[in-house]
Amino acid sequence: MKNFTKKAELQQYLATLRAGGAIVTFVPTMGALHPGHLSLIKQAQQLGNVVVCSIFVNPTQFNDTKDLEIYPRPILEDIKKLEQVNCDILFNPDVDEMYAGNESWHLDIGELEGLLEGKFRPGHYQGVTQVVYKLFTIVKPDIALFGQKDYQQFLVISRMVSLLNLPVKLVMCPIARDADGLALSSRNIHLTPADRQHALILSKTLNSIKQQFSPDHIDQLQQQAVTAINKEPGVTLGYFEIADAETLHPASKSTKKFIALVAATVGKTRLIDNVVLKD
Repeated sequence: MKNFTKKAELQQYLATLRAGGAIVTFVPTMGALHPGHLSLIKQAQQLGNVVVCSIFVNPTQFNDTKDLEIYPRPILEDIKKLEQVNCDILFNPDVDEMYAGNESWHLDIGELEGLLEGKFRPGHYQGVTQVVYKLFTIVKPDIALFGQKDYQQFLVISRMVSLLNLPVKLVMCPIARDADGLALSSRNIHLTPADRQHALILSKTLNSIKQQFSPDHIDQLQQQAVTAINKEPGVTLGYFEIADAETLHPASKSTKKFIALVAATVGKTRLIDNVVLKD
């Protein structure tokens, strides 16, 4: 695996590969890699013949400086994991390489910015679009892969690609879970053993709602989910929403594609999860 920290050097290398007909696939990450990230790398290998993974903890998408400070950065372990799955290229820039220090950015992504995660984390999606646009401009991937766990993020990036007419195909890959159902997340490292057991209420509730789902009983099912999560010790619910999967507006009987999304703080760790209910 080739490791680049400078964007100009990466761009020069990729230009040489493209001249030889390479199809470049891209998996952007903030590191602290887990099997979910590695599953994206493996999927990327099926879709192209050069896989680039970036590791960059992007400061502009954190609205809590403490969260930024404690975000895990086990770069040597991450490199080993990428080598084990035969990733071709790692792009691991520092902040000064990605930001000039006096930059401004605003992209009108519409209602998505203020719904659900956007409501709880104001400014978050401006930071996401800012860094993903930078990474797309540097890597110029043919295909970029993201995980379904960050479902709203995928919609936001899709909106950005459409608005800016970027020549990249986006692929959303299924949520990777531990055997007990917990969605894999880099933040799970902060869960105590007790927290981790309490966190299972999120996936259990999502699965329960999926099994019972009927468009005729959206309000009842949503209240049932809220009640179940609020009863779990050590868990503070942010939101549980049965939504239109295309707009993230609250679902109605006329909705065609449904998704349930949840965010909660377990102990001191904020987690998100979701499940598609009906397509």
